[in-house]
Amino acid sequence: MKRILVIAGSDSSGGAGLEADQKVIAAHGCYAMTATTALTAQNTQGVQDIHTIPSDFVQKQINACIDDIGVDVVKTVSVVAQSLRDHNVPISVVDPVMVSTSGAQLLPEAAVRILCDELLPVTTILTPNVPEAQLILRESGLPVIDIQDLEGLKALATAVHDLGPRYVLVKGGHLPLTKSYKVAKSEDEKQIVANVLHDGHTSTIIELPYQDSKNTHGTGCSLASAIACNLANNPDVEKAVRSACRYVEAGIRSSPNLGKGAGPLNHFHSMQISPFAPGSFIDYMLDRNDIKPAWHEYTHHPFVEQLGDGTLSEDSFKHYMIQDYLYLIHFARANALAGYKAKDLDDIAAAAQIVTSIRYETDLHIAECAKLGITKEEMEQSEESQACTAYTRYVLDIGHAEDSLALQISLLPCLLGYSVIAKRLHARKTVDSKPNRYQTWIDNYTADSYGEVVATGRALIEKHAAHQSPRRIEELVKILIHATKMETGFWEMASSPV
Repeated sequence: MKRILVIAGSDSSGGAGLEADQKVIAAHGCYAMTATTALTAQNTQGVQDIHTIPSDFVQKQINACIDDIGVDVVKTVSVVAQSLRDHNVPISVVDPVMVSTSGAQLLPEAAVRILCDELLPVTTILTPNVPEAQLILRESGLPVIDIQDLEGLKALATAVHDLGPRYVLVKGGHLPLTKSYKVAKSEDEKQIVANVLHDGHTSTIIELPYQDSKNTHGTGCSLASAIACNLANNPDVEKAVRSACRYVEAGIRSSPNLGKGAGPLNHFHSMQISPFAPGSFIDYMLDRNDIKPAWHEYTHHPFVEQLGDGTLSEDSFKHYMIQDYLYLIHFARANALAGYKAKDLDDIAAAAQIVTSIRYETDLHIAECAKLGITKEEMEQSEESQACTAYTRYVLDIGHAEDSLALQISLLPCLLGYSVIAKRLHARKTVDSKPNRYQTWIDNYTADSYGEVVATGRALIEKHAAHQSPRRIEELVKILIHATKMETGFWEMASSPV
């Protein structure tokens, strides 16, 4: 994981500053560290107050992070040239927060001159907006370039680059352009935002569509942090800047519209937020309000309750056992299909293990049926009930049409449900010690051997569930609910022997 140290002020409203930086860094899969230069009381409408952190304490924060964790890229808005030299920081992205969106100068002239004289020569990439770039030129004693068109933006970037940074990115958001690349004079003319990246030889134009949005709070620091993350993963500066510009453009386009003033970006527009922790997908599913009713009806069906207390009629149990034998054949086929659809050898082996266990379970089933006077031949010659056909064909259809995970989900009510039911019924035995003629069935599904199979099936699902999108999770939920209702239909069928 790439390490990004951000040296900046805090924004209590979370739209800019360190708070925005950390969101951007998290969204790019990097690790954020911070050195806080100032605390602010602010919101989308403006800054109410600033509490400056002493520079020696800022230095201690920087040293503490770099000496222990190390750093791949530093993103800063402060004058920290000596720190960059002391720690031999390989890449630095400097966002020179000097001029507010309203045009107010945020840094005193002395601080601007120090930045120009000391920080720019050790900067990898400087990311000023147009007013900041012009201020840098003025405080450096150079003529300020009047921007009328794209060529003016390019000239501005070239002039700032001559002051020492390896790259300069002049952000054109303050001066939207027309289709003919002139500075727009009215809202109707605003069509293009041109960011100019200059490397000392070539000016690269990163062109984006102009967005008429008030939600641009924190765009500068967000862009710089995105560039820092991209550079940490790939040293190609142009690619890093292009990707960061697209990231911010999408953040503005999908902004959540928070606050009464200039709202923040949507920093997580490309992230998929999982509703469950890795390894807890099945527990999450069974705890959902849309799954709970179907699952409870299945696991607490009257057929199950009568099986647990021994009051189930023998005819119903025999009918169930015959149909369950026929179901087990298709259950094995479905798990074999899951092995075929698996993508790696471990998953194939796990599916094969489950099929082998079904074979063992079927042998126990045949032995139990023999005690009831039902032969294997009799079961094989029996007509498959409509409930059995509907359920098994649904599972097999999922297996053919969907991926291996969806198939495992459709098989879960049987695989896990029997274990859940049997454990609950077995616990009842400790309270009621009366003999139960169906105790063997209960014991078969509470045995360690079956528990191992359930664990294997659960592990297969958990392994792949963590990589699913929220939309895919909802699709899997529907499959689980439907398969669970099919299991309930199986109990209904068994409760009414023909």
